[in-house]
Amino acid sequence: MDEIAQRMVPLVPSGTEVLAGLEMGGIPVVTALGRHTGLPCAFVRKQSKPYGTCRLAEGADVEGRRVLVVEDVVTSGGQIVLSTADLRGLGAQVQEALCLIDREQGGADALAAEGIGLLSLLTAADLRAAAL
Repeated sequence: MDEIAQRMVPLVPSGTEVLAGLEMGGIPVVTALGRHTGLPCAFVRKQSKPYGTCRLAEGADVEGRRVLVVEDVVTSGGQIVLSTADLRGLGAQVQEALCLIDREQGGADALAAEGIGLLSLLTAADLRAAAL
C-alpha cells in the first residue's frame, strides 16, 4: 500500500486541502496517501451512524475546503456521486476523485455528469496489457 500511495501522490491536484476516503475500500488508500502528502484525511461513511459522533465524515473538517475524494476501485461511480453530494452538503468543494483502479465501466462519465473529474493510477486496460 505504501508503494501504491507513493505512485498516487503526483495525481493529487494542486490546491487539495483534505483527502476524503470512502468507506470501506478508500480508507486504507487515503490513510497511506495522507502519510505521503502530509494532507489531513477524512473518512466518509455511506451514512451517519445514529450513535457516537453521528457524523458522516470523521477526521479533518471539510467545510469550505477543497476536498479530493479517494476510492480504491471505480466501476459505475455511484458511491462517489452519492458521497460527493453528501460532502458538498457539508460545505466541501469537490472537483475531482482519485482511485487506484478505474474499471472503465462508465464511472468517469457518471462523475463528469456531476462535475467531478476522475483521476486513476491504473485502468482496466492497463491491467489487461500487463497480463499479456
